[in-house]
Amino acid sequence: MRVLVIEDERRLAENVARSLKENASWVVDIALDGVNGLHLAESVAYDLIVLDLMLPKLDGLELLRRYRQLGHKTPVLVLTARYEKQSIVRLLNAGADDYLAKPFDLGEFLARAKALVRRAKGQPTPMLAVGDLEVNTVERTVRRSGRDITLTPMEYRVLEYLAHRPRAVVSKTELLEHLYDYNWEKFSNVIEVYISGLRRKIDDGAPAKLIHTMRGQGYALRVGEGKR
Repeated sequence: MRVLVIEDERRLAENVARSLKENASWVVDIALDGVNGLHLAESVAYDLIVLDLMLPKLDGLELLRRYRQLGHKTPVLVLTARYEKQSIVRLLNAGADDYLAKPFDLGEFLARAKALVRRAKGQPTPMLAVGDLEVNTVERTVRRSGRDITLTPMEYRVLEYLAHRPRAVVSKTELLEHLYDYNWEKFSNVIEVYISGLRRKIDDGAPAKLIHTMRGQGYALRVGEGKR
């Protein structure tokens, strides 16, 4: 998953980003002001936006309104120091999906962030299942037919993204955009390498193949026919 943190307090932004990277294995971009934050939000397909309200150049509430007016549906978790009921009502009416009052516990923040991403992708629980494959997004563990499967961090990230979109065909470009930050060189065969590793660990020896290549389109995690 790829997250945009729009927060002008650099230390807080870096702490939030580090927590998401280390505890959720997500990639994070940071914007330190509202103008740059809105530009990135409009330019990149994020899975979650973490938004501070008190921002230089463009405040968070106005950023949120403009973002939603453009039709974007990415979940937005607002960080706010404003406790007044009216302020909370305004930000929810502007299109926020959830909020946390500063200072906040990083454990609660992570739980809320993961829940927003799951709901946005139609997954109500932390356990993602495709056939006899189970992906526990809280513990970041994988099992198939009761057998524990050990994955590298990047193999897990690819699998989790596919598991959030079971049966859907996901292009290589989409995977790159959601699993790497904007500094990544996208003309690479790295996705093919991770897919190959996942096939070896998940599908080899299994009666039903779950990871399929759809020629000219991308990859799908599903029970059924498909190109290997």
